[in-house]
Amino acid sequence: MPRKVSPVPKGFRTVTPVLTVAGATSAIEFYACAFGAKERCRVYAADGISVVHAELKIGNSLVIVSDELPAQGIYAPTTLGASPVAVHLYFADVDTVWERAIEAGATVIVPLTDTYWGERYGKFVDPYGHIWSIAKRVEALNADEIAARAAAFAGSLLDEVVDESQSVPMVKAKEVVTDVPVEAEEVLTDVPVEAKEVLTDATVEAA
Repeated sequence: MPRKVSPVPKGFRTVTPVLTVAGATSAIEFYACAFGAKERCRVYAADGISVVHAELKIGNSLVIVSDELPAQGIYAPTTLGASPVAVHLYFADVDTVWERAIEAGATVIVPLTDTYWGERYGKFVDPYGHIWSIAKRVEALNADEIAARAAAFAGSLLDEVVDESQSVPMVKAKEVVTDVPVEAEEVLTDVPVEAKEVLTDATVEAA
């Protein structure tokens, strides 16, 4: 009788990020330093240098890392110029992980801070062009509590816009909102219609 085979290999979950980098060996070292990643396996190309498949375990999840293969149309974010994707991680010791990542060469996108949705959250891009957001849940909030805080946060942004609109040339407030981090943009979804109208008509300082 044929041996029963699990459709999902041991250790894998439904979704597994696969990261292409320029310099897999050093990238693996970065992930080990920043995230405490443990290497499960590594397979080299025929040249004995390029990594075609490396499995890293971060917490209870797996991430696959490989070198870019331009001949096959597989490029790293640093080659393409940017990455449109972020990988989100939760850590109990999020501040420690953040400090290790920044010291290892990551560049801050969103500073680590306590958020209105009840998490301590930050986002950075690693030296290989991949974007990571890391967080720790610090409060158990329901949907109504988050919506109320979101509205208050949007109001605080508007107050800042008004306060800063006295001394420089003015532009439409909605142009400023374009430069607010993605996390803040999500707030606008729950802001009352009246508040959105205020944002449309408000004027603010130009950079």
